[in-house]
Amino acid sequence: MSALKNTQITRWIAIIASFSIVTLILWNTYTFFQKFKNEERSKMEILGEAYERFATVDLDVDVELERFILESNNSIPMIITDGKDNITLWSNLSVPDTTYNSLSVKQRMQLTKQLELMKTQNSPIDVSYEVETIKVHQYIFYRNSDLLTKLKYYPLALVLILVLFSSVIFLFFKSSKIAEQNKLWTGMAKETAHQIGTPLSSLLGWIELLRLENIDKNIPNEIEKDVNRLNVIADRFSKIGSIPTLKKHNIISETKTAYNYFESRSSKQIEFIFNSEAKEITTLLNTQLYGWVIENLIKNSIDAMQGKGIVTIDITETSKLVNILISDTGKGIPKNLRQQIFNPGYTTKKRGWGLGLSLSKRIVEEYHNGKIFVQKSEIGKGTTFCVSLKKVV
Repeated sequence: MSALKNTQITRWIAIIASFSIVTLILWNTYTFFQKFKNEERSKMEILGEAYERFATVDLDVDVELERFILESNNSIPMIITDGKDNITLWSNLSVPDTTYNSLSVKQRMQLTKQLELMKTQNSPIDVSYEVETIKVHQYIFYRNSDLLTKLKYYPLALVLILVLFSSVIFLFFKSSKIAEQNKLWTGMAKETAHQIGTPLSSLLGWIELLRLENIDKNIPNEIEKDVNRLNVIADRFSKIGSIPTLKKHNIISETKTAYNYFESRSSKQIEFIFNSEAKEITTLLNTQLYGWVIENLIKNSIDAMQGKGIVTIDITETSKLVNILISDTGKGIPKNLRQQIFNPGYTTKKRGWGLGLSLSKRIVEEYHNGKIFVQKSEIGKGTTFCVSLKKVV
């Protein structure tokens, strides 16, 4: 118990530490993003101030300014407009650095779209200066650099990684817990089979002694049948957790064996009906596990009828499949519960662990590669289960 508690504490420490590390990375990324964004803003403001000073000197302003702008900024996409929102200059865009009038219609549309994007991302830098006593207003628009754009989505990628990481941890712990439970149940089943084996051997000896006494021979014969039955049950439990061996068997006779056992030991208020047009249908079976499935379904039918009604087994076949239908005249199963009844632990009984149908589903679908399902059910009229298996020649 102490080791299990220590393991749980270690798991929680690992989870908390992992979340803390990812949270720290997200915070540092956000801080760096804001710092980098502010630096780009400062760079553009400095460029705007330099633009204003450059415009006041006595030289060929247009040529020198263009050269200055293009050489001073080689990473941040930018567009310069006049006071009327006309594009006069651009840089670091997928549009040739030439005059606006020489651009194609498509290229002008690209610049217009970029300008609209820049307006949504950052406020423009106002550049004001005088040329020959004329007040000139220009605006420098810019958007985030490619590096800053990638950095912007980096936290989202980290969040997705965090979600994926959390999902993997959850699934790992869940599967680990299920594996531990399966291991526990398997060990308990095998130990139960082992413990039952010793008194059963002793009972067989007592049966032989009874036969030597002057008593009705039917008595030890019936006791022997029940002891053999207990042997079968013990053997089934010993096979839990192991891969069963499948061999060719006549499924009709194997079904009939389980049917006969319940028919002879059930209340006289329950009528049993067995229907099969064929006398032999061969399929791959582990007879003990298959018998367990049929017995579970018959017991469920008897419980659903509260000890009074009709249990019918019909065996039909197609070209590739054999279908075993177990029907009852019980209370029926609501539609919303027809899938849940196969879940481990689900039961409507006051006593019981809800493992019968779950085990049956595993035996049929995982060990015999077949199907088991509720074929039909009506409230107050009864239920029909279907076990479908592949035929073999």
